[in-house]
Amino acid sequence: MKFLPFLILLLGASCTGQRASLATNSISKASALGGDTVVTLGRNIMIVYQDQKNQYWFGSWEEGLYTYDGKTILHYTTTHGLSANRIDEIQEDQFGNIYLNTSGGIDKFDGKVFSALPLSNNTQEEWKLEPGDLWFKSTQASGHVYRYDGTELHALTFPKNELEEKYYAMFPGTPISPYQVYSIYKDSKGHIWFGTGALGVCRYDGESIDWIQEEDLTELHNGPSNGIRSIIEDKDGFFWFNTSYRYGVYSKGRQKFSYSREKGIGSLDGKKDGNLTEYLSIAKDNHNELWITTYRDGVWRYDEKTITHYAVKDTLKDITLFSIYKDRQGKLWLGTHQSGAYWWNGKAFVKFGQ
Repeated sequence: MKFLPFLILLLGASCTGQRASLATNSISKASALGGDTVVTLGRNIMIVYQDQKNQYWFGSWEEGLYTYDGKTILHYTTTHGLSANRIDEIQEDQFGNIYLNTSGGIDKFDGKVFSALPLSNNTQEEWKLEPGDLWFKSTQASGHVYRYDGTELHALTFPKNELEEKYYAMFPGTPISPYQVYSIYKDSKGHIWFGTGALGVCRYDGESIDWIQEEDLTELHNGPSNGIRSIIEDKDGFFWFNTSYRYGVYSKGRQKFSYSREKGIGSLDGKKDGNLTEYLSIAKDNHNELWITTYRDGVWRYDEKTITHYAVKDTLKDITLFSIYKDRQGKLWLGTHQSGAYWWNGKAFVKFGQ
């Protein structure tokens, strides 16, 4: 299967710089935090996040930001200070500040106002691994990542990879960097992993950047691949990179980085329009079971013995999914392209607000 141009456009995990139109379901503008009070979330909810105070944050790719404290839904857009109405990532620091990676820049929200993070003027690469740092994706064209140290935002460039020339030979004139980052993950050892759109996956351990570039991980072939949209470490220390395989990563003697590859759970036996079902997002529940979200074929649960499929429907129709997220209480949430947010009630995924 060749990579679908539609999925490149729709699922591209980095910023485009375009500003989407504002949402239209506002009811009033009377709120302590300055957001508009609304009765429901927008349809285009891609990202779900729960903060230290158990408040939920919902990021849209078209309609800005929503928050829910258990009683009230507030809606924020560029009119409230957001740099753009597309939200790609939501994170929180140790002080409870919320960070939003938008298509117009990275914003910090202190509970009252939004402010854009300042970019460091330091010309030296600040590759460091500090426990309190936050990491963010960047634009398609730049191909770098951001590290925020609590004061400044550092733009970091990946060391040149040997597959870079092959990428540009296959896609001459492309404005998209092969180092474009689709996903970022911190493992159990505190190492940072970066999933790219074309060159596979790499790990930064504070000293070096090491790559895994097996064919199932790269976009330099004609087989199925969708970039590394998700990364997760299972209870046995294996890493899953939204492909048919899982990877063991080891340090042997003087060799600091080595890995093994073994079959995971395959393609999930799903086909839509003649194409294999591709993984988009993976979460690990409180029982260490893996929940895998696909674009067009619902959610699959893997308990190391069986694989169980759960369809996700809106008015009896299958919907397209984007992300899965486990909150602080262990509840699973889904972000969708045009159907709002869903949560797991123990038997099925149901739409939030219904």
